[in-house]
Amino acid sequence: MLLRKTVLVLSLATAALLASTGTATAAPAASATVSAAAANPVIVVGGLSGVAVAYEPIAARLRADGYRTFVYQLPGLGLGDIPASARAFAGYVEQVRANTGATTVDVVAHSEGGLVSRYYLKRLGGTATVGRYVSLGTPQYGTYVANIVAFLGLGSCAGVVACQQMTIGSAFLADLNAGDDTPGSVRYTTIRTLQDELVRPTGNAAVNDGATNVLIQSYCPLRVVGHLGLVLDGTAYTIVRGALVDGPVRPNCLAV
Repeated sequence: MLLRKTVLVLSLATAALLASTGTATAAPAASATVSAAAANPVIVVGGLSGVAVAYEPIAARLRADGYRTFVYQLPGLGLGDIPASARAFAGYVEQVRANTGATTVDVVAHSEGGLVSRYYLKRLGGTATVGRYVSLGTPQYGTYVANIVAFLGLGSCAGVVACQQMTIGSAFLADLNAGDDTPGSVRYTTIRTLQDELVRPTGNAAVNDGATNVLIQSYCPLRVVGHLGLVLDGTAYTIVRGALVDGPVRPNCLAV
């Protein structure tokens, strides 16, 4: 079954990362590397079934580049209501701001985490506290993978509320995508890949109204990056790094 298979794949990937990185915590704690103290702190927001440690590879890259970096694991691993997760995320942002003394933070969000973050920006006043929003493989306009779960015999996403909300045409997405996709003065960047097995069609990972929408294979045609790979891939990270300094889109196609 597709949903169970997806959770299993993410669980196996997480287990491998646990073996190599050790235990992580989602509670705010200052990064050991703060050479870029003048830059906004960066919050890496996980996706559906994504435990915090699965995002340590990209967090480690950010810390190595001098960013004060935090990893936010979605409540209940993101299985519940996305607006409720966004309200919890709003509280986390305030904790990070208090912990660092920063006025604004930057957000790098994977998969469902991009919807949680974007709801925070659009419906909960988050544009006042976020400078840059970068999404990785987020089904901004839904995914057919969620729609076909019923066909595979799991009913309405097996009762997983977030999955229901990520179906194309859901009431949640209709509300989120009504009006301006990119409110406020936040700089919006979306990153997607043709090999994303969970966001179909892959064009649904882009947003309108002035965002910088980056398809990796438009710059690096031979680069193969899957859904989880977006937080592990070196080329994807070079796009993230450029977005965080408001630079031009210049992916390094050979980055590891």
